[in-house]
Amino acid sequence: MDKIQNVEFDTENMKNSKEILVPDSSQDLKLNMFNTSMNLLSHILIGSVVGISVLYTFRAGNMDATRIHIILCVLGYQLLMAEAILSLSPHNSWSSSLKLVYKRRIHWVLQILGSGLAIAGSFIKILDKEIHWNSLHGQFALVALVFTSVSMINGLSSLYAYELRRILPGTLSKITHICFGTVAFVAASTCLCYGFDKNSFRSWATPELAYMSIAFTAAFTFIIVINPLVLFVDKSLAVLKR
Repeated sequence: MDKIQNVEFDTENMKNSKEILVPDSSQDLKLNMFNTSMNLLSHILIGSVVGISVLYTFRAGNMDATRIHIILCVLGYQLLMAEAILSLSPHNSWSSSLKLVYKRRIHWVLQILGSGLAIAGSFIKILDKEIHWNSLHGQFALVALVFTSVSMINGLSSLYAYELRRILPGTLSKITHICFGTVAFVAASTCLCYGFDKNSFRSWATPELAYMSIAFTAAFTFIIVINPLVLFVDKSLAVLKR
């Protein structure tokens, strides 16, 4: 009798375990589909914003310092640096199949190229102006410039974390690199939003397109920084628990 009850109990447990596993796998599938969709959306929004900015730069007129500043900073921050951050995401379309070592190399190359263009574009405008950082656009640009420069230097310690482990803990260098890079990217996107709100752009693109460009920039910035923020919190908690 006891054996029969045990068999019935085990069969019931197996039935319940299957009922539990199916929703979990279904939930994982839905989450992966959502993350993949968000990644695709971020690429579309990045392309739209960069495309609009490039069209504005090459509108009728001379290629002055302001236009060079725009195209270098947009390509540097919103294209190359955005793709550098996305390259490390497990849900990124073009890098998800690569090994982590190759993802990090691609991240480093894109980060150097993007930072180089952005820093060059910033200094071109600084040399062109007599009064600096007297607007929110300029102030956020300064924040982005400073944190981008620090992030590049900090990126070396993060890249060679193993070799520098006796001097600087690897986890700490990675945490600070994530923090500096995220702040730089968010500040650059905020700066671009204020650029879209300028009268020169609004008169060329119409106010509706300007608001749409601001919304697109805010949307893909939010999507892109989610993964770095999750990593930042996880690594910070791991350090605190030690």
